[in-house]
Amino acid sequence: MKLGKVYLVGAGPGDAKLITVRGLELLRSAHVVVYDQLVSPALLDETESAAIKIFVGKRAGRHCIAQDEINGALVAYARAGHEVVRLKGGDPFVFGRGGEEAEALCEAGIPFEIVPGVSSAIAVPAYAGIPLTHRKSASSFAVVTGHEARKPHSSVNWAKLATAVDTLVILMGLGSLPVIVQKLIEHGRSPQTPAAVIHSGTTVDQESVVGTLADIVEKSALIEAPALIVVGDVVPLANKLHWFIAPLQNPPHYGFAHTGELARA
Repeated sequence: MKLGKVYLVGAGPGDAKLITVRGLELLRSAHVVVYDQLVSPALLDETESAAIKIFVGKRAGRHCIAQDEINGALVAYARAGHEVVRLKGGDPFVFGRGGEEAEALCEAGIPFEIVPGVSSAIAVPAYAGIPLTHRKSASSFAVVTGHEARKPHSSVNWAKLATAVDTLVILMGLGSLPVIVQKLIEHGRSPQTPAAVIHSGTTVDQESVVGTLADIVEKSALIEAPALIVVGDVVPLANKLHWFIAPLQNPPHYGFAHTGELARA
């Protein structure tokens, strides 16, 4: 039997329209789609009616299927001759375990292709009007996972990160926000450094709260995951550059408010 192929496809940051042309093309022709929690349901509507759709529910702190099982399913369906799309939120290689899945496919002798996606690390701040770099205030940025903040032996060097990078983007860090703020301040970042927390960026549920390291924990108390954190002097540009106003829903969503409060869009 001819081997199938696995495509590790980035679904983008939330808005279904931000998937790449190549990603959409593959999604529409796939025999099997293995998808994550944060993938837009609208993308699943683009699949063939006969396509097998497998939900693997990967979301921060809530993985309903072990990674080894996901790897095994990708290999098994490809060995059965199927064209398989592994649809992952954001970009497959940015905290999406795409590297692990590609390794498993490589070791099993399964052909694969990587289809990069628009990472939430870049898109979500952009939708909140926050450029990660700016000629006047930021010439560097770093993207880290918030999961590392609570580990006693973190792989993230918070001591260096606190002051060595102009803009810091933290994914999956909402639950660790108090610890992250504490570490950054302890290692030299000013408590008055601007900070933002953005919920469900690029979608109709987008909410943004801005403040400083000194008060962002309190101001974002009502924000729920999924959320992204931005720290740096570029954050106040959101007051001027915020362009995305999501359409009202029932119940109404809440949009950006520069005071740190949640205000109706």
